[in-house]
Amino acid sequence: MTAANPSSSSQAEFEKIDASFQMTVRDHVHRAMRSAIISGRFQPGQKINERNLAEQFGVSTTPIKEALRQLETEGLVEALPRRGVVIRFSMSWAEEMILARAALESMIAHLAAKRIDEKGKAALSVIATRMKEATASGDADSLIALNETFHDHVHKSSQCGYLAKLIERQQFYDASIRRVIHLDPTERQKALDEHVAIAEAIAAGDADKAERTMRDHVVRSGDTYLSIVFKKKGEV
Repeated sequence: MTAANPSSSSQAEFEKIDASFQMTVRDHVHRAMRSAIISGRFQPGQKINERNLAEQFGVSTTPIKEALRQLETEGLVEALPRRGVVIRFSMSWAEEMILARAALESMIAHLAAKRIDEKGKAALSVIATRMKEATASGDADSLIALNETFHDHVHKSSQCGYLAKLIERQQFYDASIRRVIHLDPTERQKALDEHVAIAEAIAAGDADKAERTMRDHVVRSGDTYLSIVFKKKGEV
């Protein structure tokens, strides 16, 4: 994708959809739009031009409308009478999403510490070891993938159904922003220390510590995300 100037009011730009992609057109549009919104390529309150988007993606307006309806259920856009669809994602909105994710992730970690079995503990240890290796080598792409693997494993170990469903809507970090964060050696080490502490608390069955360390990790990493996406734009 070609990133637009985030301080500009012009529409973010997108590439046409490759027909060989193994996902529906609507899902592709949704994923691309979601990534653009959460990485700050649209301004809060900016109106979405559906026809322009359809031309950029090389599709009809139908999948655009479907994707926007899905984004509206996630709270990222809003359909307003006589105005059309506008961007609702802003710094304050992102802060609330971070706090919501912190609350959910911390409770999932709490339950994981109570419910994880020996096989799960061993797998979590392996993931933490791989994170140490990737941190030492500065492999940002591996760290992005391992971070998702780590949290997915915690979710699986918690045996949660309802909470896991709720947290799906709180996944809003864009891969490009994650890469910027993980290219910083200091941030990489902080994230590693936090993940190791979470893994150790879960493996030890210390539910309260697992909950606390997970919450602190999500809030701190969320603050880092906010500083990159919004403070560079001067948004308050």
